[in-house]
Amino acid sequence: MCLIIFSYKQHPQYKLVFAANRDEFHYRLTKEAGWWEPGRDILGGIDIEAGGTWLGITRTGRFAALTNFRSPDEKKENMRSRGMLTKEFLTCDVSVEEYTDKLEAEAKEFNGYNLIYGDIDHLHYFSNRGKTPAAIPEGLHGLSNALLNDPWPKVMRGKVGMAKILQQESITAEQLMLMLKDEVKPPDEELPETGVPKDWERSLSPMFIRAGEYGTRASTVILIDYDNNVHFHERTFTPDGKITDIKEEFRIQS
Repeated sequence: MCLIIFSYKQHPQYKLVFAANRDEFHYRLTKEAGWWEPGRDILGGIDIEAGGTWLGITRTGRFAALTNFRSPDEKKENMRSRGMLTKEFLTCDVSVEEYTDKLEAEAKEFNGYNLIYGDIDHLHYFSNRGKTPAAIPEGLHGLSNALLNDPWPKVMRGKVGMAKILQQESITAEQLMLMLKDEVKPPDEELPETGVPKDWERSLSPMFIRAGEYGTRASTVILIDYDNNVHFHERTFTPDGKITDIKEEFRIQS
């Protein structure tokens, strides 16, 4: 993922309102969201190249979502795939505290990342590039390729858009999908300085990216109400304009 905007225990109908874009090179092989085999207990996409995932949720309410931390000067070759962190949390049965200890112990084995993880009633945040692991408080949050709630233009724009949607008593996935499709580029003076060339920084600045062989591959919306009913909607995009929608609904089992 490269942009995550979410409201946590803030809306009267939904405990989690989650909207995210996954940006990636179009040639990187990916399996669209679906229930994993065996057992069909994990819902998410799969990065075929490395075997991990950027986002997933289980039937028991275990949840994880990942973004890379953009710092090209610090990027090293032959590091472990960051998508395995998400997959490992979804497939294991250790507590959040135990998994946090594991993240801290193995932090140097990965290039920079941010991880949101936990169960849908107790979400946590960890980055191997800055902040101390912490429980995520109730409220509106945004995450891109810096730290949680760092005020990148796309994060701020997404939070403003989400805040407007949250004012409504009823929320639809399509409203959030429309928000994620925003292609507005901020002025150069508002761009972050992450170490990539200015023209590339400019191309990466919108919420929804179209940059030749690189761009937004999928948008994902998750709505979870206070009765633990989950609405999952993924929309995938190809460079030639093909759009595919995957929708799943289920109730979290305690």
